[in-house]
Amino acid sequence: MALRVGFIGSGFNTRFHIQGWRGVRDAEVTGVWSPNAVRASEAATLAKKLDVGFARRFKSIADMVADPEIDAIWLCGPNHARVENVEEIVDTIVRGHGQLKGIACEKPLARNAAEAVRIRDLVKKAGIRTGYLENQLFAPHIEAGKNLIWARGAATTGRPYLARAAEEHSGPHAPWFWQGKMQGGGVLNDMMCHSALVVRYLLTKPGEPLSTVKPVRVTGHIASLKWSRPAYVKKLKASMGGDVDYARAPAEDFAAMHVEFETPGGIAIGEATTSWSYVGAGLRLSAELLGPEYSMKWNSLDSGLQLFFSREVKGKAGEDLVEKQNAEQGVMPVVPEEYAAYGYTGEDRHFVRAFLGKEEPLLTWDDGVEVVRMLMTGYQSAEQGKALAYPPKGLDKYVPGVALGTWKP
Repeated sequence: MALRVGFIGSGFNTRFHIQGWRGVRDAEVTGVWSPNAVRASEAATLAKKLDVGFARRFKSIADMVADPEIDAIWLCGPNHARVENVEEIVDTIVRGHGQLKGIACEKPLARNAAEAVRIRDLVKKAGIRTGYLENQLFAPHIEAGKNLIWARGAATTGRPYLARAAEEHSGPHAPWFWQGKMQGGGVLNDMMCHSALVVRYLLTKPGEPLSTVKPVRVTGHIASLKWSRPAYVKKLKASMGGDVDYARAPAEDFAAMHVEFETPGGIAIGEATTSWSYVGAGLRLSAELLGPEYSMKWNSLDSGLQLFFSREVKGKAGEDLVEKQNAEQGVMPVVPEEYAAYGYTGEDRHFVRAFLGKEEPLLTWDDGVEVVRMLMTGYQSAEQGKALAYPPKGLDKYVPGVALGTWKP
């Protein structure tokens, strides 16, 4: 039987998953819930239009979980609603309404370690299988590059010792992303969850658990390079609303983490950077892996397809060429089927199979908790201005200054 999936959330991320579902077998999208009824209906309509499931809009999370035509939940709502959403799911199951084969949750698992541990433990007590959605691990270039490097280079000359990853664009789509209290921080919490996990994954031998590459020391750095400048404070407030005021409550738009790992072959280094202050064609993902006699590199904007539009070509601003597109004229790279290129199709296919019992999940909420702990260590390091042994004491009670509204660049 096909796995029948309901989505919590109806925004940008959910729509990426639904588009990617065209490459997923043995599953269909049968439900959507969102506090925005119009957006939920639009997401359900998109699923029908793409022929990936006869989805319908639900009036509540409880109604969707209890419906016999829902077997699993893809949790794609905003960070500040995460605990509330999980509590409603678990409460419905515990009261005997509905049966779920799994819950897959988008990154980051929560705003801080305390929230991440809470929702993980709630779901464990309810006996529900989990999957941590981290699309970049399933990006075709990452999967192919890693497997070939380990099969040829590492097998003959030794383990890789340095991995780099970056995610950069000009800023998020929705106002809540920009607000430290709602999102849990700035770009470090929003996107470093990708890059910090990618470097660890690349350094991990295929078939072995991530725990074989153990983080032992973290150095973090955060800054507001662009969006705290007066002109951009004004621009951001105009586009995102008065609640986003970077003169009063800024969040970092640049972050870097340096992670030292213990591996079976000795020390390895992970370098990760993320930015909301990158101005280029659009979203840029990149990764590198280096070892004794080999290297790999990937840049998502080196797509192989380019278009050119002269000054005479005028039109509305959009994102039809690449996510977070910044221009409509000149030489422009195009990323066809972004949902596949960024790994959404691959991760959805994997977790469908995992929840159907066909393979073990690559990532669970235990992994999501550790990612959040690494991010929180990065914030602590940045605040203290020094490298920290991982994990530092009191980590699970820590909340970044950016999230508290006390951080000043």
